[in-house]
Amino acid sequence: MKDLTTGNEGKLILKFAIPMLLGNVFQQLYNVVDSIVVGKFVGKDALAAVGTSGPVIFLLISFMIGITMGFTIVISQYFGAKEMDKVKKAINTMYIFLFFISLLMSVAGILLSGAIFKLINLDPSIIPQAQLFLNIFFAGLVFLFGYNGTSAILRGLGDSKTPLYFLMGSVAMNIGLDLIFVPVLHWGIAGVAWATVISEALVFIVQILYLNKFHKVVKFSLKDLKFDYPIFVKSIRIGLPTGFQQTFVAVGMVALYWVVNRFGIDANAAYSVAGRIDNFAAMPAMSFAIALSTFVGQNMGANKPERVKTGLRATFFMTSMVTLTISAIILFFARGLMRLFTDDAVVIELGRGYLVVIGIFYILFSTMFVLNGVLRGAGDTVIPMFISLFSLWIVRIPVAIWLSNIPSIGVHGIWWSIPIGWFSGLVVYYFYYRSGRWKKKGVVKYDSEGKKI
Repeated sequence: MKDLTTGNEGKLILKFAIPMLLGNVFQQLYNVVDSIVVGKFVGKDALAAVGTSGPVIFLLISFMIGITMGFTIVISQYFGAKEMDKVKKAINTMYIFLFFISLLMSVAGILLSGAIFKLINLDPSIIPQAQLFLNIFFAGLVFLFGYNGTSAILRGLGDSKTPLYFLMGSVAMNIGLDLIFVPVLHWGIAGVAWATVISEALVFIVQILYLNKFHKVVKFSLKDLKFDYPIFVKSIRIGLPTGFQQTFVAVGMVALYWVVNRFGIDANAAYSVAGRIDNFAAMPAMSFAIALSTFVGQNMGANKPERVKTGLRATFFMTSMVTLTISAIILFFARGLMRLFTDDAVVIELGRGYLVVIGIFYILFSTMFVLNGVLRGAGDTVIPMFISLFSLWIVRIPVAIWLSNIPSIGVHGIWWSIPIGWFSGLVVYYFYYRSGRWKKKGVVKYDSEGKKI
């Protein structure tokens, strides 16, 4: 556990963000290794199936992800206020919620996967492989929720190193199983799915055993689990808008695949592969934003809002430096990065076009995410929900449809719609942050004299 309410703001955020950044690198290795193994050993149809499954998975679990963020914010603010009894109650309530919601989502995912693939106009020849991959993934959803939920709890307590160690073990196991199940045992796309499920299940079990023995606060015991309704309501109040926001984003991602699928399997495969690379490029901004959210949560809980502004400036500087470096790498090596996943010339060129367009504007994305991190950490999640709705559904998707229907632009219009959406969201985030209304959204309340209410 790490107290982020004292000490140099920039150094604290950097030290907290680095393990998360490394963790996100390893997390993305899940997806990258899956894509490389499938692309090299199974084929581009299977590659498109795995790529399309990603947004559908996110669609079906996105609401839960948002609610979990609400719990994490509550935990971080209680920890900042040194109310450890409420921290433990929030952790237990979150575990109970995750267990039951994972069962519900597993059933929903298995029942709805085929219908969703048809709805987004996925090529019928790909649907059986995509559905097989998705059904196996959802069969092990309880382990995914348990593992990621525990990691989120630890980060809310200021511990970003322990989740990294478990993630490294999970990724190493997943890579090993991928290389056994697909090239050796020839299980195809099912082998990739089973590798993910098995690695997450084993690491979650090890994670619980380790924390029960060594951690002071995070303990997992069925007999001690108790549901705290008031804390649940507070978490839902914060998490519900985030859940809706994540759902809007997820549906938007699926909608973009519907637009991309009009241009055929090559465009789908290119978009899927380039999206994997894009996810890597976005990781620094996302990691720093999450670190900033925890920092803001603890300091708002400790009634130290002056540290939030300093932390924001430091985070913006750090993310800008990293983002500009990544943009340069993407622009110079776009074609070579695509070749890591596929040898298909058409897919490579389409993906290169995507990366060049997106790579120029990563600074917009990183700045937007950093401002988002401040609002979330403060417990203000309603406005970010509406901003996401605006930038994605009012701007990005209509622009993608409009530009892609212009013959001289075609599929590249979809690529250009993404930075246009980022810019629109960033403008709204900036003016809302300057309004200062987010400062009044904390879980722990103080009066004008600085005393807890």
